[in-house]
Order: sequence, then structure tokens, then C-alpha cells
Amino acid sequence: MLPLIFGMAAVTYLPRLLPLIIMTERPINPLLKRFLLYIPYTALSALIVRGILEASSEIQLATLMGVIAAGVCSIYISKGSLVLSVMASVITAFLVLAI
Repeated sequence: MLPLIFGMAAVTYLPRLLPLIIMTERPINPLLKRFLLYIPYTALSALIVRGILEASSEIQLATLMGVIAAGVCSIYISKGSLVLSVMASVITAFLVLAI
């Protein structure tokens, strides 16, 4: 079992490590760099939209309030900080569910 675990770890780790080693000193095209900066936001928004669409009727209000809290936090308070926006959303949804 242990060789299988190490094999899966190597197959997962090497495709991430090799580009880092190869492209460390190479300059990146500014357009590509700007595109790569938006990937975390698009991935998070895809997960959020799916969660909103699939929310059960018991938690629809909490989901909606969490999304609004994340939007307000990201626009006015955290100025684009992903962690603070997610934390605001989770805390708001928790408080709405607790009430």
C-alpha cells in the first residue's frame, strides 16, 4: 500500500513542481500574469454560485445573506481580500442560521 501512496504523491506533486523550477527566472507576459491573478476569484465564485443554486429551502436566507456579506466585505472593507470575504460570509450565514 505504501508504494501506491508514494506513487500517487509523486504523480500529483511533480506536475506542480516542474513548472515552478523551470519558470522561476523567466519573465511572464503581463496579460498572462493578469489572467492568472483572477483564477482564485473565478474558482471561488463558481463554488459559491453552485452552492446558491443547490441550497435547500431551510438555508436559502442564510445563503443569500452570506453572499451579500461577502460582497459588501470585498467591496468596502477588505478591498479584495479573499480570506476576509469568505470569513464574513461564513460568520454571517452562521449567525442567520443560529437566529
